[in-house]
Amino acid sequence: MGEVLSTGMGTLAAGPPPRGVGIRIVGLAKAFGEVQVLRDLTLEVHPGETFVIIGASGCGKTVLLKHLLGLLRPDAGQILIDGAPVANPGEPKRYRIGMVFQSGALFSSLTVGENVGLWLKEHRVADDGAIERIVTEKLALVGLADKKHLMPSELSGGMRKRVAIARALATDPDLMLYDEPTAELDPVMTDHIAEEIVDLKGRFRITSVVVTHDLNMGCYVADRMGMLHEGRLVEVGTPEQIRRSTNPVVRAFITTQTKGMGGA
Repeated sequence: MGEVLSTGMGTLAAGPPPRGVGIRIVGLAKAFGEVQVLRDLTLEVHPGETFVIIGASGCGKTVLLKHLLGLLRPDAGQILIDGAPVANPGEPKRYRIGMVFQSGALFSSLTVGENVGLWLKEHRVADDGAIERIVTEKLALVGLADKKHLMPSELSGGMRKRVAIARALATDPDLMLYDEPTAELDPVMTDHIAEEIVDLKGRFRITSVVVTHDLNMGCYVADRMGMLHEGRLVEVGTPEQIRRSTNPVVRAFITTQTKGMGGA
């Protein structure tokens, strides 16, 4: 079993501590049959930055995340993470990625603690006692240390999302990917998840990419944002720059998001 290290970030599996990694995407294109999903997409995300990709459903946000994970191969273009091309699934990487899926994707037959510790157990990074401590630590980060023995069915939707975040953190990632982390949540729980994302960035300084159709949540957590439309990034800037954009596509999205709220 692997050695366990204790650092200022808590108890970590053996290996280097997490660090923010840079992402460089150049000319990315992807089609499924005759449907062109991504078109000549170019983007740079800085180490330690939280970059939010906004856009309507079906604009290619999740497809982009799957390329970052190496689950899809582009038809054209290149993705570099930490200066190296994204490896194919199964190939070793010199960085770790944590993924928070839109549905949470928890295993219904496992307890909360077993879900969070699954990667650690499968990769045998520590003995059972150390894994138990890591699981408790990561659940504590999202305020759920006392829910370890519950089943996912016993949790609210917001709690399941927070368990999914804890599970991703258990890998001590250098890069966190969030796919619609507040989908199907009420406004109060949406605020809680947004605060979790901001708090984790402040604690660990890892790089994060968040895709969402929720403009307000995106503006709250982002250092910078990009608007994805018909497979292209039509604008990139700070949340304030995006809100003040004169681009008609961005303005239409903002207007749709803020109807009945007095505008952006």
